[in-house]
Amino acid sequence: MKVAFVDRDGTINKDYQDDDWRYINKPELLDGSLEALKVISQKGYQIIIITNQYLINDGIITLLQYREFTEKLLQELNNNGIDILDTFYCPHSRKENCNCFKPKTGLVDMALKKYPHIELDKSFIVGDSVSDVELGNKFGIMTFGINVNSRLFVYTRIESLLDIIKYL
Repeated sequence: MKVAFVDRDGTINKDYQDDDWRYINKPELLDGSLEALKVISQKGYQIIIITNQYLINDGIITLLQYREFTEKLLQELNNNGIDILDTFYCPHSRKENCNCFKPKTGLVDMALKKYPHIELDKSFIVGDSVSDVELGNKFGIMTFGINVNSRLFVYTRIESLLDIIKYL
């Protein structure tokens, strides 16, 4: 099975300053993200969302707030004909040094354990941060960085999730 590992905030939906997340209770999808996710699905990719949610353990949002926001996002995507295979998140603060905080490999490792038929050589990762790009490089898979500027990693720079469709 080929998988699109997709970051959430800043990739699918609008991202905010950390403290502003306290007041955000529903997703605002970024322009083109619905169309892009539909094309990704049509090209035969299963979509798995992988997201750092350090705001939980930093005490900025609660686990319940994260779950409610994510449920609304998944429902909106589903209402638009987009099925998300799964979502993996890291609730740990940056200081906790866990194995699941991107760019460490824990989130993808969890996906590989749960879905052993994932073919990494046919999969890709896309996100809006250097940590997403670094994670893709650790697995040696096709990697896309939305407005990421780094000379340390191999990736394709795109302006939005919608730009990815010309590479699939």
